Amino acid sequence: MRKIIVIGIGAGDPEQVTMQAVAAINRTDVFFVLDKGEVKQELGDARQEILDRYAQGSVYRTVFGRDPERDRSSAGYVEAVDDWRRRRADVCARLIGENLDEGQTGAFLVWGDPGLYDSTLAILDDISGRGLALDVEVVPGISCVSALTARHGIALNQVGAPVQITTGRRLAEEWPPATDDVVVMLDARNAFAEYAEHPDVEIYYGAYLGMPDEILIAGPLSEVAERIVTERAEARNRKGWIMDTYLLRRPATGT
Repeated sequence: MRKIIVIGIGAGDPEQVTMQAVAAINRTDVFFVLDKGEVKQELGDARQEILDRYAQGSVYRTVFGRDPERDRSSAGYVEAVDDWRRRRADVCARLIGENLDEGQTGAFLVWGDPGLYDSTLAILDDISGRGLALDVEVVPGISCVSALTARHGIALNQVGAPVQITTGRRLAEEWPPATDDVVVMLDARNAFAEYAEHPDVEIYYGAYLGMPDEILIAGPLSEVAERIVTERAEARNRKGWIMDTYLLRRPATGT
């Protein structure tokens, strides 16, 4: 049986790594990393900084695999994601099979929390279904949602009101019904701009949360939407990638 630990490492600040994560790091023999190329080398450097800081004299190896490209032009979004995950599982299965002996412990360092919009657990389920026996342990991490509300100094919910977490693709179709607080992730299309004419909507936006070039913008959406679109585009062009999330809030209706 090969042991795999999926370790949440927070939204970007190395000091968000929990003591439980540190303990897991120090009992890991092999760290598996899906390399996203030179454009996102900064993410790899951040992971290495965490290992340099918290692997307290432990002996470990780091094994890299190339992260497959996802087809973002396909009209079938779910099918494209499923295909991408299968190809990621192919890479991870090979890395684990070739580099982790039975009785050893391998680990994946996952941004934020492994249980929130991350594919690692689904990929490991796929690999286990292929007959490669894995004992999977999950270490939770500080999610980008927690980091976002902390950096803005706000509560995630209004009194007695629900919160919904959704994607930019779904927000562009409609505001989730019966919900006044909406956290949006994976927004490649500035879906918030669809609601910029609503005077009662506020936004709390964060990009690169916890990292040196963090961007924080908050205020009435009608006043700050254009600024967010501009700064987001400039940051993405400068760095080649962006990790961001935001909370849209309107006065609670009590429904």
